[in-house]
Amino acid sequence: MAALCIHILIDRGQLDLDAPVAKYWPEFAQAGKENILVRHLLSHTSGMAGYDDKLTVENMYDWDLIVNKLAAQEPWWEPGTQSGYHTTSFGYLLGELVRKITGKTLGTFFRKEVAEPLNIDFHIGMTEELDHRIADLIPIEESEESPGVSSDQVLRENMAMWSIFNPIIPIEETRSRSWRKAEIPASNGHGNARSIARVGAIFACGGELDNVRLLSKETVENAIVEQVYGEDLILLKPIRFGLGFGLTCEENKIGPNPRAFYWGGYGGSQLIMDLDARMSAAYAMNQMVFSLTGDPRTEKLRAALYKVLYPE
Repeated sequence: MAALCIHILIDRGQLDLDAPVAKYWPEFAQAGKENILVRHLLSHTSGMAGYDDKLTVENMYDWDLIVNKLAAQEPWWEPGTQSGYHTTSFGYLLGELVRKITGKTLGTFFRKEVAEPLNIDFHIGMTEELDHRIADLIPIEESEESPGVSSDQVLRENMAMWSIFNPIIPIEETRSRSWRKAEIPASNGHGNARSIARVGAIFACGGELDNVRLLSKETVENAIVEQVYGEDLILLKPIRFGLGFGLTCEENKIGPNPRAFYWGGYGGSQLIMDLDARMSAAYAMNQMVFSLTGDPRTEKLRAALYKVLYPE
């Protein structure tokens, strides 16, 4: 959702992919980040994959606190050289660009520019009257595949774990009014598979959905141009990144078409988009598994979907 908002601004000429982030967010130029480009944020190559300081969940509700921390800290590696999934920082980084350019929070921008015009039932910042519609998350079952989180010292010594588990968000917190009303892009958007797939359909259908054009075909095509391909420093597996999305590759082949792309959410959710098939499909769950980019459930559904589209 955050990446879509950024692509809308790019399409309108309000944001330049090859401009320094600091052109729009002057405070970001601190600590050696003056040459980080907008495309580095979108491709997870900026080195801003997390936060130097230990955070609490309550810190995440304070937008200014988080973006000021990100503006002040040094990148964790040389920007533009490698990808490292920006676990929760992605939403704050892109959201602050949206706020600097438009004066709107990312949640408000998404609602006004995307959700309302296209009747998409997805929310970044839930109002209280919708609480009764939310299915509570069911926590990950302890297993060898869901490693426990030990001391802060252990986390600090492991960049990937520090990015993913700083802060640790208890399941109970996701049921609180504080969590639901907060705008934490890339972490606490609320919707269902249908609404997620409708957002994906904007890209899969070349930028236009239900006679509403949000993106030019050129912007969509540019979004899936490879930016980096290799071992991701946070996910610890090969990822081929475009601008805001993972692209199909040998290690994670989405389907038979070369212009297929995707991303997932913690717990097992996933959105896939396919420009060649003009198809978007999403999976959303409340029973969580330890996964950031999909799980066996999504793999089976994806295989079944493509079998229908391309029967032998």
